[in-house]
Amino acid sequence: MQASKLIKSLRFKKIVPKNFEDFSVSLVTQDTREVTLGSIFIAIKGAKVDGHKLVHEAIEKGAAMIIAQEELPAIAVPVVYVQNTNKAMAILSSFFYETSSQALRVIGVTGTNGKTTVTHIIEAIFRNLGEKTGLIGTMYRKIDTEVLKTKNTTPDIITLQRTLNKMVEKGVSTVAMEVSSIALIQGRVWGVDFDVAVFTNLTQDHLDYHKTMANYAHAKSLLFSQLGNRYTHSGDPKVAVLNIDDPIGEQFEADTAAEILTYGIKKEAMIKAANIEIHGEGTSFDLVVFGEIFHLDVKMVGLFNVYNILAAFSAAYACGVDPADIIAALEQFPGVRGRLQLVTSASKVSAIVDYSHTPDGLLNALETINDFAQGKVFCVVGCGGDRDKLKRPKMAKIAVEHSDYPIFTSDNPRSENPQTIIDEMLVGVPEMLEIPTFVDRREAINFAVAMAKPTDIVLIAGKGHEDYQIIGDTKHHFDDVEEAKKALDLKEQGD
Repeated sequence: MQASKLIKSLRFKKIVPKNFEDFSVSLVTQDTREVTLGSIFIAIKGAKVDGHKLVHEAIEKGAAMIIAQEELPAIAVPVVYVQNTNKAMAILSSFFYETSSQALRVIGVTGTNGKTTVTHIIEAIFRNLGEKTGLIGTMYRKIDTEVLKTKNTTPDIITLQRTLNKMVEKGVSTVAMEVSSIALIQGRVWGVDFDVAVFTNLTQDHLDYHKTMANYAHAKSLLFSQLGNRYTHSGDPKVAVLNIDDPIGEQFEADTAAEILTYGIKKEAMIKAANIEIHGEGTSFDLVVFGEIFHLDVKMVGLFNVYNILAAFSAAYACGVDPADIIAALEQFPGVRGRLQLVTSASKVSAIVDYSHTPDGLLNALETINDFAQGKVFCVVGCGGDRDKLKRPKMAKIAVEHSDYPIFTSDNPRSENPQTIIDEMLVGVPEMLEIPTFVDRREAINFAVAMAKPTDIVLIAGKGHEDYQIIGDTKHHFDDVEEAKKALDLKEQGD
């Protein structure tokens, strides 16, 4: 694409010099590490790095044009000045990558808990229909069968548009995408044409960033308020899928012009679950769809997974998929790695690895395990560093009240002292209780497994699918599933 054509997408701008020699754009980027000959470099003023200070580096690497919002000294390439380079980045990347989301069915999922599971179920439903599918989220980006690494739950807008463009090239038709609250505030999904937006729930998380629950709820609401604002007979209408059992779900009804499809268990939702039976191997329930009843036997365990299934079912239903086809996929779905993932052993002690890193997530996991546990429940849990400190005593209190043997340890301490994090967790524990604590997460897992007896269950909470631990600025390989297997093997040898 020629530069002159691309920058026409920016309506309000100043170009210096006004008449520049046109060129073919090779790349649009805000990352100097990506710059090649013929790139347009966008100077983003971030919290840690100001891209305006990296302009000369970008030019040395071949940048042929700069997009800036602050005055730059005279440089050898043309500069396009705009009010906000973040907004310009969203517009330019959308046009450069051919507004790819408009050629796809994009289903966005937001909420505190359940995003990863819901998007995986949605992706499985459409794949089961024979479609090529895409997935974007916490664990990875997936383009049909190709799996790509990801840094954030929702990538930066350029990476996102580039990924969507590649999906179109590979013949993908439906994309299930996790949409984080921080991404919504930072405009990382500006320009993405969502067809269906799904809300799972809202509980405490990310208050280190949002400061208040009201701000956090507002961030989530942006996905629904930005979900189209017109009614048309061409194509499928926009749909907001809302958990009506969560008070925020009801609030979001007023935040969107899209058609509403509600799901729930407690209230009179359009799609709901009844007669729920939870057991160690899965869950059975009746699915009620506008009064029509279908019985389901799924391999996923727990009440919160019933909500996840309802959310995914509703999203597919909103896209016009036949309920029988959705149910066929649901009953085959094996679950998601690191989400109540069972690790068994000959010793009859079981470990369960779960990504329960919020108070609500931990409570859900423990309540689910308590529903089917035959023996005692151990809970190995920590809290991440450089994140919401208010949830630390709350998670500790939940572990104490809902498990027989709580054990506190490190999660991803990052720049914080791991012992300080544990001490802040202990604030939520009655003084008379002595809780075993281990700064070394491996020692905590080994201790719990060694203490457990046949039929006992060890919940290893917080990291789930992650195969690393962040200490300082360094990522070290650490996989809770691997560590659980090693500890269980060692126990068997000892027995």
